Amino acid sequence: MTTTQRNSSAAASGNRPPAHGSTSQRSASPRRPSPRRVSRGLAAGAALLLAALTAAPALAAPPTAAAPESADVATARQGRGEGRGALLSLTPLGSLNRDEVIARARKSGLDAGTARHGVAAYRLTYRTVTPNGRPTTASGLLALPLAGGRHLPTVVHAHGTLAYRGYAPSVFAEGPDRAVSLLYASAGRAAIAPDYLGLGTSPGRHPYMDARSAASASLDMLRAARSAAPKRGASLESKVSVTGFSQGGQVAMELGRVLERGADPSFRLGMLAPVGGPYDLDGSELPGMFDGRVDPRSAVFYLSFFLTAQNRLHPLYADPSEVFRAPYADRVEDLFDGEHPAEDIAGKLPDRLEDLLTDDWYSKLRHPSGALLEALHANDRTCDWTPDRAIRITLYTATGDRDVPLANTRSCAGELARHGAKATVVDQGRDADHYTSFLRSAPSIARALPVSRR
Repeated sequence: MTTTQRNSSAAASGNRPPAHGSTSQRSASPRRPSPRRVSRGLAAGAALLLAALTAAPALAAPPTAAAPESADVATARQGRGEGRGALLSLTPLGSLNRDEVIARARKSGLDAGTARHGVAAYRLTYRTVTPNGRPTTASGLLALPLAGGRHLPTVVHAHGTLAYRGYAPSVFAEGPDRAVSLLYASAGRAAIAPDYLGLGTSPGRHPYMDARSAASASLDMLRAARSAAPKRGASLESKVSVTGFSQGGQVAMELGRVLERGADPSFRLGMLAPVGGPYDLDGSELPGMFDGRVDPRSAVFYLSFFLTAQNRLHPLYADPSEVFRAPYADRVEDLFDGEHPAEDIAGKLPDRLEDLLTDDWYSKLRHPSGALLEALHANDRTCDWTPDRAIRITLYTATGDRDVPLANTRSCAGELARHGAKATVVDQGRDADHYTSFLRSAPSIARALPVSRR
């Protein structure tokens, strides 16, 4: 239903714990050898990774996540801030020269043709709110060029599905989410990659596919970055370009919607370029899980994550056994507690929805109603708004995507058109899977983003 990992298939995109030195070699966490195919999945999104993992019988231990704050500590820390988006800490993650930025990008399969400068990276911890409005904290990545101007164009990259908090952009140093952010910054931009709630160092569980809270945490990350940049001799332009992949595509659209509606007068929406977003859960994504357009293992992963997360926001069931068959009912909620990498989840869930779901819920998901339908519709509004005609909107997708079917993008483009907005749809082809659609789209996005002229 969203993401980067087979990241498209199902697991958790990621980044290795951040480097705390002057180069990419200075890392605070142990390095984990893994096949290139697997490392791409770790960095990109759920489905790709799951497919890779099921093909790789043995892997080394995942990177250790930075410990999240307890709810009490998070609430106490917020008292020292001035409001939502208040910057609580700015942690240097090290700097990379241009060659290192290029090497990091190529390792993730990204075209590095736009790299121009070295980059410094930071983890921001800031004040935000939970889906029900209670105070909490979140973290995210800020990457700044080491040259190329001090008044910087601003770009937000929203990451795809992550089951493990340790794979969030500000924590995992070697995945595509970190790599693409460094690449954007290397061209002379302030690159911002929110971790979202419940990931990175944020306390609690991730409210997966809750577009509203992901966008609000991303907006608060923008506010925190606006405070952090001057501490490093830079400032952010008010016009914000927004992109994202998979779940991040949905988040990008919702953040664009929020910015366009004037949620913070300090920012205004510029370019909008999401990739492979699940914009139409009820009409495209969920039906695709039952008609073969979504890979069966991806469907199992996404639905397990979605139902357990959404149950905390829109009560869907009283006991997991109502939804999930044995033995999965006893383990599924624990698997998505934020502490289990995709590697751990692979093999602990079945390969087909028929083996995961009870007969009752298999039928309910094919014909949603009640609270389930409400949960779907709550997250299907991200394309339901009227952008300014001057905003350039490009929706990237791929006919060959078996994690987030192309129908999601067509639905989004159609909805925008009904509001009088023109969105260009770019299809990366029948031979492009979910993650490949991201790799093929990233160069066009990088070239289209504004760069510093001063």
